Amino acid sequence: MVFALLRRRKRSLRQEVAPIPYGAGALDCVVLDPVQLPMHRAEVSVRDLNGQEVVHGQTDPHGRFATTVAPGAYSVAVTAEGFQPVRRAFTSTEGVRTSLEPVGMEPAPVPSMPTPGAWRIDPDHTAVRFISRHIGLAEVHGRFNRFEGTLWIAENMEHSRIDVVIETASIDTGVKQRDEHLCSREFLNVAAFPYMQFTSERFVHRGGSRWTVQGVLNLHGVSRNVSLDTRYLGIGTGIMGETRTACSASTELHREDFTLDWRSMLQRGIAMIGATIRIELDIQAVPAQ
Repeated sequence: MVFALLRRRKRSLRQEVAPIPYGAGALDCVVLDPVQLPMHRAEVSVRDLNGQEVVHGQTDPHGRFATTVAPGAYSVAVTAEGFQPVRRAFTSTEGVRTSLEPVGMEPAPVPSMPTPGAWRIDPDHTAVRFISRHIGLAEVHGRFNRFEGTLWIAENMEHSRIDVVIETASIDTGVKQRDEHLCSREFLNVAAFPYMQFTSERFVHRGGSRWTVQGVLNLHGVSRNVSLDTRYLGIGTGIMGETRTACSASTELHREDFTLDWRSMLQRGIAMIGATIRIELDIQAVPAQ
């Protein structure tokens, strides 16, 4: 009985292995975390000797990555958030399945945190961008050009705070007529709501350089809870010798949460702006004077 089960399992495993296409070789690798458990969704990039990427993908829930490539010499780069990248070389041979030694990932050094105190967001080195769809087709990219904010770093980073105020009339999509329309009563209504404001309530460490900044966004006279998916980029020195800290962040807003539904247009069958708007932030801050 036991031997019969083993035979069936071997047959099953053989059936799961895809055949190698004619004129190609195959690559198999397994990615493990520091405690030797399979790492899901590690990024794997296969490049030729000219540095050209030929395959890109992620490991499956079992930490496995498999692909086929033309015969030749290649390098494999494995990366994951919070871990040091690993590179391996291999040669693909026609009709041969090459299995790399298990790739063990090690934690990357944690970037130094900014010193406690007030940090001023530098508008000259910060971008507040948004992406939405126009009439359900192409994406429209825009930004807000005028804003200010302060980041208060606490002794315990999770107790830090951030406050940002954005001038709604500074919206810029590169088309004057569209910007004027977005400032009108049908959209942002900048005459009645000249500012939007985000105030954080909590910093949550998700591991490595990843954080979630939870807070409240006040837009169009409505306040909603918003979570920023944030990546801390560390500390650096500016051209004038000043200390700088940086991060990138993103979130997705549902326009109807802020009463921006423009039903008169929808009734005419015109979906001017998509149901969701993606916000992307690149932030640099310097110690406040």
